[in-house]
Amino acid sequence: MPAFENALIREKSPYLLQHAHNPVNWLPWGKEALEKAVREDKPVFLSIGYATCHWCHVMEKESFEDENVASLINDTFVPIKVDREERPDLDGVYMAACQLMNKSGGWPLNVFLTPEGKPFFAGTYMPKHSRGQMPGLMEMIPRVKFLWKTQRDSITASAESILSSLQNGAVMTVGELPSQGTIEKVLNHFDSNYDRSWGGFYEAPKFPMPGILLFLLGLLERGQEGHILEMTVNTLEKMSLGGMMDHLGGGFHRYSTDRKWILPHFEKMLYDQAQLLLLYTKGWEVAQREDFLDVAKGIIEYVRRDMTSPEGPFFTAEDADSEGEEGKFYLWSLEEIRDLLPHDWQLFSAVFNLREDGNFMEEASGKRTGTNILYPGKPLSLIAEELNVPCDRLKTMIEEWRKILLAQRDGRVRPLRDDKILTDWNGLMIASLAYAGRVLDEAEPVAMASGAADFILEKMIDHEGRLYHRYREG
Repeated sequence: MPAFENALIREKSPYLLQHAHNPVNWLPWGKEALEKAVREDKPVFLSIGYATCHWCHVMEKESFEDENVASLINDTFVPIKVDREERPDLDGVYMAACQLMNKSGGWPLNVFLTPEGKPFFAGTYMPKHSRGQMPGLMEMIPRVKFLWKTQRDSITASAESILSSLQNGAVMTVGELPSQGTIEKVLNHFDSNYDRSWGGFYEAPKFPMPGILLFLLGLLERGQEGHILEMTVNTLEKMSLGGMMDHLGGGFHRYSTDRKWILPHFEKMLYDQAQLLLLYTKGWEVAQREDFLDVAKGIIEYVRRDMTSPEGPFFTAEDADSEGEEGKFYLWSLEEIRDLLPHDWQLFSAVFNLREDGNFMEEASGKRTGTNILYPGKPLSLIAEELNVPCDRLKTMIEEWRKILLAQRDGRVRPLRDDKILTDWNGLMIASLAYAGRVLDEAEPVAMASGAADFILEKMIDHEGRLYHRYREG
């Protein structure tokens, strides 16, 4: 049995349950926790993350499982844990505060609050001890305790100033529909940040950004010309040829750490699959590219196989880590490939860019690990021409190899799956599956969408007709 147990043990969120045996005296967000902070005259240490977040795991292992760090936190703060996917409202407020203070954000999100919930300091990942310009918890927390006791007025004034800025920025006004001039400005902005060689927008790390691409496809549907089609098709092609796409199991990882879409951050999120399914379906409609159709079908197959509850709705996410290592579930040594494909391993290695010393490099150190991420990097027709293999024959061989390797991979220790049901993310997937089913004229995507919708209408609406946000274990 674990040595410690805190109040999170009574929660349903997989993320909160991950922290239920920390020596930190975590409380869930709520009236009880904030009243405790007022009663004990302590600031709040608010830590927000999610179950499949790699750096959340790193910070837990380094700090929240460490009794020395936990003792400091418990002595100085009332510590509160929040699953950002359960409470996007709280995450939105405190992420805005972090971005206001630091011009950047991310998860884990760690915020120091007054007992009234007003933020006075925010950051993302924090190491146990200070490293370079990155402050560590062991040095920071005693400083916060001293300032809380000796300079309370200054902290309160800072919190009020931050709150005022957040409130001013949150004022919503009803605007007009964007003019053609506004649309042109937006288009020019994306054009100036477009990577003409490798597709996508902005610098690495590169996210798929389906919202931008769907906007561009919408302009094409409205008759807008220029090189919008090239921007969209090139990006869809390059994303699907890199390691960010799972070439065995279908679907996409969270983002690419490099410009060429090769080295992914390995989380798989339901809302990414939903938006990318819609994007590749629309991409196929516009460009009539069979490879885009294959990508869309691969996403559907992945969601059906690995992300669908027996009750019908869709799970939230799969972790990047397994057995304590990021990406271990998805990576291959050349020796494994030789054993599994004794007659074809050289051809397979040429198709998927495998190296003896591995093509995969750790994000933090940049060192090769001796393992490989599978990615073709080029269209299949071009690879077939270079290898002097008929394209149809190569496609058949790849499908045979895929089945062999997928069966082997399924025997590995799987990454954690966050099996809670989120209504909003399910809504995205229901819409995308229904659209894909209609466009592809296939019954299965529509049946999947119907099953999830039926579940939500039956299980996730209260007696007043309001939707619940999250469901897990009844």
